[in-house]
Amino acid sequence: MVYRRKYTNMEERLVNILNEMAEYLSIAQMKKLQEVLLKNLNESETAKSEITNQDYLTMFLEAKKIEGCSMRTLQYYKVTIEKLLENVACNIRKISTEEIRTYLSDYQKINNCGQVTIDNIRRNISSFFSWLEEEDYILKSPMRRIHKIKTKQQVKEVISDEAIEKLRDSCSCKRDLAIIDLLYSTGIRVGELVNLNISDVDFELRECVVFGKGNKERRVYFDAKAKLHLQNYLESRTDNNPALFVTLDDPHDRLKISGVEIRLRKLGRKLNLNKIHPHKFRRTMATRAIDKGMPIEQVQKILGHSQIDTTMQYAIVNQNNVKTSHQKYIA
Repeated sequence: MVYRRKYTNMEERLVNILNEMAEYLSIAQMKKLQEVLLKNLNESETAKSEITNQDYLTMFLEAKKIEGCSMRTLQYYKVTIEKLLENVACNIRKISTEEIRTYLSDYQKINNCGQVTIDNIRRNISSFFSWLEEEDYILKSPMRRIHKIKTKQQVKEVISDEAIEKLRDSCSCKRDLAIIDLLYSTGIRVGELVNLNISDVDFELRECVVFGKGNKERRVYFDAKAKLHLQNYLESRTDNNPALFVTLDDPHDRLKISGVEIRLRKLGRKLNLNKIHPHKFRRTMATRAIDKGMPIEQVQKILGHSQIDTTMQYAIVNQNNVKTSHQKYIA
């Protein structure tokens, strides 16, 4: 009986290289090639084996930070991947597809979370392993065979015209009224809103410059109502802060994301309106624009989406419009 030695991945690659080069090199050259390959491959493997799982995560987060990911996104990556690392005993370079699949399945059962949450976790982990592969820390990502998890396509609510009027009427200060109309007419993210400076706003052209995800600059446009309320708010201010929106009390610091979210939530609850939050204004703006016939590519540009698929998720088809179109074209 002939016993064949089982090669490691590195040895197998080495043998393949030597076999392919055998017909082109002399015996002396082959020996030298083998020495050089062994030396370099061993050094590379040793260096990689000294890197800990935490080191890989730190390097990944640094890379994402350079790409322009927000602190919130970086924190989500960190928490998601740290939980995975806590549950694997081996070096991350040796983890298998089956182990990750088991981890995701167990996580869903233990935490009783939905498909959307699990798919978000899968996407974060996949991004981490794709980076490891691109940086040559692993040969192939174990996430390649773990595909997108199917989720129910929920039709999310938008803010009705009547609800917008109620919100406007309930505002007790000029700042909140300006915030509502700027969000409603531009569809900007709440993070973009709080980072705006007065100097970023051009009242004559009714436009402002915002810096979106990845620090990408774009122009957005607001309507006459938002212009009027913004000007009234700025005229009422007595501070020198360059921020477009500031706190109501001294020392009038730049308004934070949480400040906007809390304020809008309170207004919504006071009026018994369902889940009023900044992102709902963004979805509403996108839906209104598409309902009125704006090309999806232009909506994508206004919202600052790099992928048109993302824009399509915001664009809810109004059922009344579907009925009207059916009567017009079919009935």
